[in-house]
Amino acid sequence: MLLTDINDLLVIPPFSLEQTSKKALLLSRLNALTRHHKENCAYYRGILSGLGRHQDTFDTLEDVPFIPVSMFKQLSLSSVAEQDVVKVMTSSGTTGQQVSRIYLDKATASLQQKTLVKIVSDFIGTTRLPMLIIDSPNVMKDRNMFSARGAGILGFSIFASDKAYALNENMELNHDIINSFLCKHNGKPILLFGFTFMVWQHFYSQLISHSERYDFSHATLIHGGGWKKLLLQQVSANEFSKRLYDVCGISKVHDYYGMVEQTGCIYLQCEPGHLHASIYSDVIIRDPQDFSLCAVGKKGIIQVLSALPESYPGHSLLTEDEGVLLGEDNCGCGRKGKYFQVIGRLKNAELRGCSDTYAAHL
Repeated sequence: MLLTDINDLLVIPPFSLEQTSKKALLLSRLNALTRHHKENCAYYRGILSGLGRHQDTFDTLEDVPFIPVSMFKQLSLSSVAEQDVVKVMTSSGTTGQQVSRIYLDKATASLQQKTLVKIVSDFIGTTRLPMLIIDSPNVMKDRNMFSARGAGILGFSIFASDKAYALNENMELNHDIINSFLCKHNGKPILLFGFTFMVWQHFYSQLISHSERYDFSHATLIHGGGWKKLLLQQVSANEFSKRLYDVCGISKVHDYYGMVEQTGCIYLQCEPGHLHASIYSDVIIRDPQDFSLCAVGKKGIIQVLSALPESYPGHSLLTEDEGVLLGEDNCGCGRKGKYFQVIGRLKNAELRGCSDTYAAHL
């Protein structure tokens, strides 16, 4: 057990603390994680030594040393004994790309699930909902398709009281399944889950040519996994939501930002359209030239912090994504903490989101 118990954070509503109060709790946990991984992961200890970061305690969140997310493609970064690893997660990637390998022990896997429940429940409520997955059931059978995509479906399935897959093995709408699902749960709140490009390519694009209009006005859609392909098609987030509403009545659409290296600590999009950091995580925007801090409104590289990873040193990572901090504690949705926007992948960075890598395969 780490010195700073994560349960101190789990008992607090995920968006209830103002940034100043959140920082103190999160900093204590991140300092404990840094010491833990320094003691138990030789590669991480060597990285910190190479960076000249020899101290064990840091005064601010911004001072906690970060490592590039790409290091998980190059090194086996684990802080637990091999026999304690219960699951190895891999990132999505196009053919020929190296993938990240994330080693989970029972405690870290449990924390990831508990945290995901806390965050998502703040948006959809605590009652399990019938869930329609915008994917093929084959994704859970083919180990080549599994990794981050299958893990995303598996993770969100904990919110399902009943579930069905909207697509068949040919990635075509399974109208029999959809009709049966809607009839069974007629008028009840339902949850749709899928990856952004797949929702567009296989759900929306097929619905517009279908003679029958489905009524998803009682549905909440949660989607994620990258926007690169859609932005190239000049489909913005607003246009994405509007088109879905026009074709099937979905009015509640929440994008999310997350990565396999920090599973559980996702950043969900609120009603005004902003991504939010919960009390279990935080974001820092850094200047790409010297890694100094960017002011609110200035674009830079996204650094992500997570209170969860005990089995691997993934608590402070520099991503390959560009974003902008929009503010803190004053979003119109009422949620406290930082809120931000993801601009996209840094130039020349590899595709790695489930949505974008699937689009590249397609």
